[in-house]
Amino acid sequence: MSKTAQSPVQDLAPDPSRWKALAFIALAQLMVVLDATIVNIALPSAQKALDISDGNKQWVITAYALAFGGLLLFGGRIADLWGRKRTFVVGLLGFAAASALGGAATGEAMLLGSRALQGAFGALLAPAALSLLAVMFTDAKERAKAFGIYGAIAGGGGAVGLILGGFLTEYLNWRWTFFVNIPFAIVAAAGAYFVIREPSGTRNRSPLDVPGVVLSTLGLVALVYGFTRAESAGWSDTLTVGMFVAAAVLLLAFVATEAKVKHPLLPLRVVTNRNRGGVYLSLGLAIIAMFGLFLFLTYYLQVVKGYSPVKTGFAFLPMIAGMITGSTQIGARLMTRVPPRLLMGPGFLTAGIGMLILTQLKMDTSYAGLILPAQILLGLGMGTAFMPAMSLATIGVEPRDAGVASAMVNTSQQVGGAIGTALLNTIAASATTAYVTSHAAGAKSVELLKLQAMVHGFTSAIWWAVGILFLASAIAVTLITTGSPGSGPVSGSGDDDAIEDEVRIPVIAH
Repeated sequence: MSKTAQSPVQDLAPDPSRWKALAFIALAQLMVVLDATIVNIALPSAQKALDISDGNKQWVITAYALAFGGLLLFGGRIADLWGRKRTFVVGLLGFAAASALGGAATGEAMLLGSRALQGAFGALLAPAALSLLAVMFTDAKERAKAFGIYGAIAGGGGAVGLILGGFLTEYLNWRWTFFVNIPFAIVAAAGAYFVIREPSGTRNRSPLDVPGVVLSTLGLVALVYGFTRAESAGWSDTLTVGMFVAAAVLLLAFVATEAKVKHPLLPLRVVTNRNRGGVYLSLGLAIIAMFGLFLFLTYYLQVVKGYSPVKTGFAFLPMIAGMITGSTQIGARLMTRVPPRLLMGPGFLTAGIGMLILTQLKMDTSYAGLILPAQILLGLGMGTAFMPAMSLATIGVEPRDAGVASAMVNTSQQVGGAIGTALLNTIAASATTAYVTSHAAGAKSVELLKLQAMVHGFTSAIWWAVGILFLASAIAVTLITTGSPGSGPVSGSGDDDAIEDEVRIPVIAH
């Protein structure tokens, strides 16, 4: 066994500066998560300013998603090989440079290139951030608090992006949705450089699995692009189908490669562990439901209810408050006392009930009477479930695998986000078209019919989101079998061996 795998627990003694380090890691995570939504609000303004066609505007979102989703496993492995602190700082500085390029964009190509670069550097820093937490917080109670804060930011950052995007677009201009990342990144990078002390003996210095990098990157890019293209070109489009076929072939080849090579990019022990597999699957499904909702609710509030971008952002505050409360007050307090599945299962179920309330949206729905309570339930449920999910995804994993285990969490979120946006948007569009066709004859006003059809489309898609959240709850309760963590250390080879022996049943067997 390698020296890395035998690293004694005392090598992972708590860093006295770990809570300061958490502040900078959380700041970086907030920047990455809010960047996924902040540009959505500014997109119409940027499109007009740079004369981007309707056909190409989706690439402002897609370029980021493809680079981020495709390179995450590679980024996680680089963090394990190169050092998480170094990877984190380089990722932050690169993200700042890419944001400056995007804010200064003079044309379409420059903007799209900057978005791809943002995604690439995001794929470096996101797994490094989560794996730093995994190796720095070794006491279960402290780990629960740290992951509670991280989980709240991971869940609520998208809504923060909507508020900030609204403010910047309305009162400054779209370029500031890029420039705002620069102070975030510089403060986080400086803080990380001076404060973070990465535990010794946690790197994985084995040679890089080049075939694994190529296959996983191309496979994930094909998968994300397939779902993104389906949204605009349809599910039966030749290129869409081709992308899905290519993704299946490449990802199956990746799994076959990882089972055979001596130093795999993604050791299959990371994902075939029943608990971690359950986390990746249930978290990915929950993200599918949530990403679609952000989009629908934003359009509903702005187009149907006539809210301004800023007012729309503030309308999401109850969900953020619910996520923070669920993560830090419910999840973090109960994580060391009850099994994770008894937090994740009920959490996703509560979010599903909140989503169920939103299926009753009408043209004249009261914000306070329906949208507010639905958001609170959604926030509380997702916050409570995110917290143990983030921790369980890396708990007991060997320190040398912390980067790729963390990258898998981010991958399930990114791929889930791409699938959610495409799948639920397509369902909504089909239902909207069908509504217009069946009600056109008796319509008194074309404009009113369009709005009624839009709301009908949203509620049709939200029904699917309800089902997806209920499925995520069932998967969490069924697959995740580990008991509540004790109060001792949770990292190190000994713990990993114990957990692996206890739950070595592969996810695919269930």
